[in-house]
Order: sequence, then C-alpha cells, then structure tokens
Amino acid sequence: MVAEAFPSDVSTDSYAGDPVFELHRGGKIEVTSSIQVRDADDLSMAYTPGVARVCTAIAEDPSLVRTYTWKSNVVAVVTDGTAVLGLGDIGPAAALPVMEGKALLFKEFGGVDSVPIALACTDVDEFVETVVRMAPTFGGINLEDISAPRCFEIERRLKERLDIPVFHDDQHGTAVVVLAALRNALRVTGKSISDIRVVISGAGAAGVACARILLQAGVGDLAVVDSKGVLHEDRSDLTPVKLSLARDTNTAQLSGRLVDALDGADVFLGVSGGTVPEEAIARMAPGAMIFALANPNPEVHPDLAHRHAAVVATGRSDFPNQINNVLAFPGIFRGAFDANASRITEGMKLAAAEALADLIPADELRADYIIPSPFDERVAPAVAAAVAEAARRDGVARA
Repeated sequence: MVAEAFPSDVSTDSYAGDPVFELHRGGKIEVTSSIQVRDADDLSMAYTPGVARVCTAIAEDPSLVRTYTWKSNVVAVVTDGTAVLGLGDIGPAAALPVMEGKALLFKEFGGVDSVPIALACTDVDEFVETVVRMAPTFGGINLEDISAPRCFEIERRLKERLDIPVFHDDQHGTAVVVLAALRNALRVTGKSISDIRVVISGAGAAGVACARILLQAGVGDLAVVDSKGVLHEDRSDLTPVKLSLARDTNTAQLSGRLVDALDGADVFLGVSGGTVPEEAIARMAPGAMIFALANPNPEVHPDLAHRHAAVVATGRSDFPNQINNVLAFPGIFRGAFDANASRITEGMKLAAAEALADLIPADELRADYIIPSPFDERVAPAVAAAVAEAARRDGVARA
C-alpha cells in the first residue's frame, strides 16, 4: 500500500479549515518526471545501463551537463531564515513555506524549475561553503530572506567562487522593479531622472540595492536614511556597506532625520517599515512620488499619500502600482539561462528594468498604472529577452 503524500487525519489540526493553511497543506510544489518509463527499454535508457554512457560523456566534456541534465533550467532558492518577510529571524523551518512559494513563482511565471533549500546555519563561512558544495547541481543560486549585512558578504563571496548566476532577490529584484516603476512615474510627472532628489528610508538589503541601481540609472541627488538618520561620511557608527553608500550619495550634504531629508524631495522610497508623519510628506516637492513598500503596513498609507503626491506605489496587491519582485526574478533567471550567463551583471538588471517599464505604452500610462500586473503574460518573456541580450552585450553569455 502506497503511503499518502501527507496526513489526511486533520482532527487534531487547529488550522484545519483555514483556506490559507489548506492551500499550503502538504507543500505547494512537487517533483515530477519529464519523461515516461513505460517498459524495460525505457528503464535501461533512463537509468542503468544507459545512463552510464551519459555520465561518461559529461566526465569527458563537463559542458555537456547543461544539455543532458536539468542543470540549465534549475535554481536553488536558498535561505537561512534570518530575515523572512517582515517576520524577522524565525529560522529555516519556518522560512520553508516562503521558499516553496518562491519556487512556485519561478515555475509559474518564468518556466524555471527550482528547489527550496533552508539551511540550518547562520555563520557566513558555513553558509558560503555549503552553497558552493551543492552548486554543481544547479544552474543558478537565488538567495532569499538573509539578514543584512551578512547578505552582502554572502552574495559577494558566492559570486567570486561560482561561475553561475547568483542573485539576492531581496536586493536586486526589488531594485529592478523600483527602477522600472520610477521610470514610468517620471513620465507621468514630466520630471527628469537627473534632476530629481530621492530619499530612501532603509539601508538594509533592499535599500542599498535600490540606491545603487538608481545611481547607475542617473539619479543625481539621493539620500539614504537608516534608523539613526541620514547616511553621511561624518557618522562614526556606519558599517562598511553603509559607509561606502554614504560616500556615493547625499551630494546635498544633508544630515538629521528622515523628516528633514524629505523637505523638498521629489521621491520617497520606503523599504524599512515604520510610519512617516503626514507633515513630513506634505513638505515634499510638487508632483512628488511616494513608493511606500513596507508590507503589510506601508510607511505612508496610500489614502494619506494621495493628498500630497502625484504618483503612489506600495508593495500590496490591493492598491494600484504594486511593486512586486515576481515581475523581475523569473524573467531575469530565464534570460540568464537562455544566454547561459556566467553571472548577472548590472547591465542585465538595468535592461530588465527598462524592458519592464516599456511594457506600458505611453498612451496607457497614468498615475495609477506605472507598472504591469504580475499576471501580465508579456512580463517574463520581455524581461528574459532583454536580460539575455544584455548578457551577450556584457560578455558573460556562453550561448
């Protein structure tokens, strides 16, 4: 008798009947065969003795692993559970539902297979070594829900040691979608990216990556604020990551708190949580843009934001202009795999943002429609094509 995939007796389950828990019961993904094994001939080719011929060929020419295994289309979605959603350090087991969800989205939106992996280690050396040791199985590594500043060091070291794409989605997926939305918000407001002043609340993974990509895109004046105030070089409490960012931002030489930095600002980007008082938002420049991305509670509630801003975006699906990473990561990995890219470059990220923004024609663009829906079937193919082309342009494509 074959055992059931998951227990059917839910009499002692206090969550039985809750639709969210029922959707997750038994997990959200499974492994399925891509071929059928119908008889002895099929078995002899899929497994022994036929498989030995494939193994021998790969041993002689390692590049064949992309053609004759799943490697060219599978991502490891890896976490240590230290920064899960807005829940914080809840551990690897509690992070697994999120990693399963990420794997589901990879497949549904990008046609990319992935395996959720929750590691029971928080030491940077151990984490890096573990991922490096399992990397031969995968064509790419998607890092997820790892606390800052450890996430920066982990990503940097994995990029140095691996010849496959390594992508921390909390950083770069957010940054790509933010840039795409900002490009279209600027078209709505008639402002130029080189003339605006942006204030970012949050200097963690998302805040740092957003700042970096906005600088590369041409934002001329950008200030980043953490819980202790505006980042500037004279502060003695900055981590190396924050100090580097301070040196590259804040050309206006601002100091003080978030409310001070917002005076006359064109864009507020919130990636930290907390609440911004209305009097601070009211001091922003005319035609302001507010991207309040904390979930489930935006830093500025959209109803309040609309009193003072021309364009408002959040991270929530129940308001217009949702900044959702699913608009980026499936297409980015799809494009990287299509080009057999050795890594994901800054040019590939910029190309993804441009392709995403350009999906909305000028005659359809409006204040409540600056970013496509995650269910727009054009998204992943457009992002993938742009990323693959950028990989070839940047010299990291191997196909």
